[in-house]
This record gives sequence, C-alpha cells and structure tokens, in this order.
Amino acid sequence: MTAIVNVADDEVFHGLHVSPDLDSVTYALGGVNNVALGWGRADESYQTIDELARFGGDVWFRLGDRDLATHIFRTEQLRAGRPLSAVTADVRRAFGVDVEVLPVSDDPLRTVISALESGLARDYAMQEWFVRERCEPEVVAVRFEGASTAKPAQGVLESLHGAETIVLCPSNPVISIGPLLEVTGIREVLVERRDRVVAVSPIVGGAPVKGPADRLMRPLGIEVSCVGIARTYAAICSTLVIDTIDADRAPEIEAIGLRCTVTNTLMRDPGVAAELARHTLAAVAP
Repeated sequence: MTAIVNVADDEVFHGLHVSPDLDSVTYALGGVNNVALGWGRADESYQTIDELARFGGDVWFRLGDRDLATHIFRTEQLRAGRPLSAVTADVRRAFGVDVEVLPVSDDPLRTVISALESGLARDYAMQEWFVRERCEPEVVAVRFEGASTAKPAQGVLESLHGAETIVLCPSNPVISIGPLLEVTGIREVLVERRDRVVAVSPIVGGAPVKGPADRLMRPLGIEVSCVGIARTYAAICSTLVIDTIDADRAPEIEAIGLRCTVTNTLMRDPGVAAELARHTLAAVAP
C-alpha cells in the first residue's frame, strides 16, 4: 500500500516546517497518534508552546513537545537540501511504518482561502482560516499557489500507474483531495485509470462526517451531499461508496455515470474501518 498525501496545508511555525497531513498519516500508521484529538501525538505535553506564550509568542497553532521533534528533524533535513519525500521516508521508518508514505509533491504547494472579513475578501493561509479563525470567515474562493509548477514527488506517478486499486479517501474534496489533483499529471492518470478508482464519500446525510467541507463546498457551487461528491469526482472515479443513510440517493449517483455501493462508512472503531476498507476494495475488484 502507498499513501499519497496532501502537502498544501504545510506551513512554517516558529521557523519549523510543519506537514500536518503527512504527520497525521504517519502517526496513525505508527500507532502513536492522538485518537481523541484526531491530530498530533498520543501522550503529548505542551510545555514548550506554553513557555512561548509566556514571552507573548503567537501560539494559536499548538505544537506538542513530542511533535516538535518531528518538525525540527524535518526542517534541518530540508535546509540541508534533501527533498520532502526523502525526509518523509526517514520519518515513517523511524515510527516503524512499512507503508510507503509519499508527499504528492516535493515542490511548494499551498492552499489559499479567500474569505470575507468585515464584508471584504482577504486571503488566509489554510491553517489561519482552519485553526486560528475556526473556519468562521465566509469562504469566497480557494486557490492552490504553486500548482502550475508543482511536479509529482518521485514514486507518485509510478504508484498510481501500477496500483491495482486507487482509493480516494473520505477527505475534504476541496482542500484535501483538491490540491492533489492540481499537481502536474495526477488528474490525467486518474482519468486514464478511472475504472480502477473508487472514492468514499466524506458527506453523510447531507453533512460532513468531520471538518468544514460544507463551508468550502457550498460557496464553490458543490452540493453538500454524496451526489455532490459524485459530480465532483465523476471524471476521475468509476465507483463511489456511500453510507447506508444515503442509500436512497444511489440512483442519482448511478445516473451521473458512477457505480454506487452502500455500506457503513462511519469509522467509529478500527473494526468498522477495516470492514469499510475491505468493502471499498471489493467494489472495484477485478
């Protein structure tokens, strides 16, 4: 298995290069993730960030003490001239992760959200809008800076071409999946291999399972539903997995040109998650 991961949420905090999505995937696969928070390390402390607050530091993005070690290592290695993909490989091996974890690109790629402040549109870095502003400013537009020149990291296209099955995980279609599709060549491979691409809808019962997908989809004209997800992925995906709550919408999805399969997609525990994974792979089994 290979995980190809978004890097458009990456940001520099306190001089350190932070890769939230890469770290969340690596920590989860390494069994050291904070299950309660959904991000960061388990058994974490925040003494360093609390001390920074003592000096009046800008600490709205809280980095844990264990987590800081990852960011320090990454930053040192990047400054030494190593690509993000090579550093990521070192990090995942350090946590005993055998799964290949690849940043979609080694090149700079950043999500910029245009949202209203006092009635006027202004640009926010993704983490500013998501964490500092708690997703409250009304979104007007989203763009991906660097997308026109970002190239896939080594191994990304090879993995997509050679994969038996390509899964679009139930992530935010705008800011988690969207940036990946903008990297040179990614969308084209998915179109070419559409019959082997299956997606899991992150929208259940007309609302996101987690996160602000609705606050991003609606302003961009995407219906906040599994049908909206189907329309968004129609060109790159042949099969959509939806939750049993949305079973009555399966005919609409099939009318768009996707196969539809219905199962429990709410991953409340590892057993349910494993069953969802098996069901998703079976949906496009050769």
